Amino acid sequence: MEKLELVSFQIISSVGMAKSSYIEAIQEAKKGNFEKANFCIEEGKNLFMQAHKAHAELIQSETSGEGITLNLLLLHAEDQMMSTETCKILAEELIESYKRIIALEKR
Repeated sequence: MEKLELVSFQIISSVGMAKSSYIEAIQEAKKGNFEKANFCIEEGKNLFMQAHKAHAELIQSETSGEGITLNLLLLHAEDQMMSTETCKILAEELIESYKRIIALEKR
């Protein structure tokens, strides 16, 4: 397997797990389990950081003169990174919303 394919799969795998963590965080917040929700968000951020590091390596390779051939697998990896970042933002917003909803229900 070529370096570009390997890095692309690393990115896809890491952001896929990160996205799952963000979705789990939303589900936990919905149940009122905010400690677990926060844990899942942090877990997702750590997984996303792994993907970001792999992505940064590709950028460094290209800037050092190594040619990077754009292919569908790399495009997919980039797309998954962007959608996972959006998922994280939405998860954090939903957790805050669930905190407010549950606080209002307790009144």
